[in-house]
Amino acid sequence: MIHSLAGGKIKDLDFADFAKVEILDGEAQGKISWYITNILDLNVGDTVLVPVGLNNTQTPAKVLKIERNLSSQVSPIPIKRAKEIIQKC
Repeated sequence: MIHSLAGGKIKDLDFADFAKVEILDGEAQGKISWYITNILDLNVGDTVLVPVGLNNTQTPAKVLKIERNLSSQVSPIPIKRAKEIIQKC
């Protein structure tokens, strides 16, 4: 049964833009991860700085894919646990 028909509410949805990146340097080199981005002019192939690891070391990465305006229900990773791209290089 659909929850809203059972008297409940559909929770408020969060929306975000996501970028799939490949880490270019350091111990995580070659690793592919998803990050939230607020950079409007970001394109596939751009180089960005992303936080990596427990210490959030700023590391260069290449953008492989961009998904715009995804809701928290369909995001590639939980929005609350996602890290953000620091800046475009």
